Amino acid sequence: MNSETLVEIQTKIAFLERANAELSDVVFRQDREIQALQAQLRAVSDRLNAAQSQEAARPPDEERPPHY
Repeated sequence: MNSETLVEIQTKIAFLERANAELSDVVFRQDREIQALQAQLRAVSDRLNAAQSQEAARPPDEERPPHY
């Protein structure tokens, strides 16, 4: 193996290590964002369920027309 080949292999390894580190950072940030979005979704779902459970059924004569 000559020195040119060795330099080329070392360059490729350095590039792959850098790309791997960058991808790892992206995955880490995406995981944090997914966790935050899941927490928001749970909060919205809980609020929706609470609002639906508090809503009392209205008799047909008290039901609002759809355009209100």
